[in-house]
Amino acid sequence: MNSIIGIVLTVFCVFGGYMMAGGKLEIILHSLPYEMMIIGGAAIGAFLCANDMHTVKSTLSDVISAFKGPKWKRQDYSDLLCLMHELVRLAEQSPVELEAHIEDPENSALFQKYPRILSSKDFVELICDTMRSMLMNFDNVYQVEELLDKQLETMKEERLHGSHALSNIADALPALGIVAAVLGVIKTMASIDKPPEVLGEMIGGALVGTFLGVFLAYSFVGPLANRIKQIRDQEAYFYSLMREVLVSSLHKNETTLCIEVGRRSAPHGFRPSFSEVEDALKALKQAA
Repeated sequence: MNSIIGIVLTVFCVFGGYMMAGGKLEIILHSLPYEMMIIGGAAIGAFLCANDMHTVKSTLSDVISAFKGPKWKRQDYSDLLCLMHELVRLAEQSPVELEAHIEDPENSALFQKYPRILSSKDFVELICDTMRSMLMNFDNVYQVEELLDKQLETMKEERLHGSHALSNIADALPALGIVAAVLGVIKTMASIDKPPEVLGEMIGGALVGTFLGVFLAYSFVGPLANRIKQIRDQEAYFYSLMREVLVSSLHKNETTLCIEVGRRSAPHGFRPSFSEVEDALKALKQAA
């Protein structure tokens, strides 16, 4: 919602201020399709040239996320704590039963309680792989911790590819605007014999290219790339919560302490209270 409000406010203030100062939209509207074709086409072409199809697809998904917000909500953090509580408890009490759940999470009654978490295949796979490593009785618990940290770092870097790609486009847009403006000047110079009022209109049209390049870079694409980065960084806290619980379990802490360590690692706006987690865990016990 903030992204939509920001876009509307930007367009209103920029063009509203321009018109209040006596500017006329006709020259901008007349040149807009051609300048957008030059600038937008060059930007899209450069984007496709610089990135593989996986990054292109993930960037399109990222743009949608910028308007929808982070995938994981406050309730998801509470659900993850409950899921991790059940997994850690099983790891301590019945490793054989736990193995059945992590080998086939799709058909696990435990994972099916949390469909939003189960829908994230990469995240579920990460949980299962880590729990599997824990069951292998590594001689050094820090081996499992190091493996988990490296995998989380790799996943986070991959999820930031879309933000990096859009940042590169934002950096290029002002230069592409100059390209469009130069082409407009070339066109104007080829009509140097025209009356001054015609030349003035043509020069104004050429300058629309410079305006659009800078305007798109700093008012739309750049902020959009930054918003995507914020969302991906925020979502990384969800993964970090899982990491904190499992690492605490590796160091032989009590299950309740492991869950509390994970709860406190959640970002403030998404962190369930101690009583909320306690009530959720009591509800699980009653259901069982």
